[in-house]
Amino acid sequence: MDFLGVLNSTIGFVLDPVTFAFSLAALGLALHFGFAGLLNMGMAAFMALGAYGYAIGILTFGLPWYLAALLGPLAAVIFAIILGVPTLRLRGDYLAIVTIAAAEIMRLLFLTTTFGPVTGSADGLSGHNSATFWAANPIAEGQYDFGPFRGTELDWWVRLVGFGILCVAVVVVWLLVNSPWGRVLKGIREDEDALRSLGKNVFAFKMQALIIGGILGSLGGLVLAMGQNVNPNQYVTSITFYIWTALLLGGAATVFGPLAGSIIFWTIQAFIGLLMPALASEGLLFGLSSIQAAQIKFILVGLALVLIVVFRPQGIFGNKKELTFVK
Repeated sequence: MDFLGVLNSTIGFVLDPVTFAFSLAALGLALHFGFAGLLNMGMAAFMALGAYGYAIGILTFGLPWYLAALLGPLAAVIFAIILGVPTLRLRGDYLAIVTIAAAEIMRLLFLTTTFGPVTGSADGLSGHNSATFWAANPIAEGQYDFGPFRGTELDWWVRLVGFGILCVAVVVVWLLVNSPWGRVLKGIREDEDALRSLGKNVFAFKMQALIIGGILGSLGGLVLAMGQNVNPNQYVTSITFYIWTALLLGGAATVFGPLAGSIIFWTIQAFIGLLMPALASEGLLFGLSSIQAAQIKFILVGLALVLIVVFRPQGIFGNKKELTFVK
């Protein structure tokens, strides 16, 4: 078994666009749950809106990539308002129920044949990058390898744009949560009745947090769409649970915790996903096939989520006094 090859491939996931995409989504979820106390279980829907808005903007409306990239965040704003108006005045668990259902409804809308000419139905959308985004690539054609980080000029172009979007998002969120606006959000998370007694419009602040976090989620979907085809089966409910795992691993009430959690989560998942089939092919996993062994990572993800909630609810980088599941 080529263990060094597995380890080398795993390290490459640190700069993978998928890691950037889920870091953006986890950052949005941190704003929702970690700072505002909103239980959003439908982040996959915001990611899907970012991806489909970008692809549809190019393929259907013929927009340049930088204008098409704005359609997803705009759709996320509308979607957040539709979700928030009937639910944000109620308890958090109502929002959780609505968002998880809304995310599945959104996926089925993209999947249905009714909108097939626009969304591609079950086949999804492809070819949206070739004539616009990839054509804008300033990197000379060729293969560029830097240790475990490898790729063509197109791979590095996606990485650079994704990393740039992530950096801007981190700065914006850091400024927001350390502003008076952010301190109000933390107050709402701790005791929204106390904030109401001080004359604060709790509903308005919750709506603003839901919208901004949803925009961050849509940017995650945008980064995914820049590097691959868009397919409705990418945005299933389990994706939201992956984002929650990454968030809780790093620390929900932090800015940099979701980034670290996403990197740790996706690199470990990649490592297990590569290691287990390799062990199975050597006959070291009690007769399991390579396909069966690859599924072990999903078991370990669920186990990790349970252990985090029980033993480290504030996450690796979180403050136990600021946020835990047990108040």
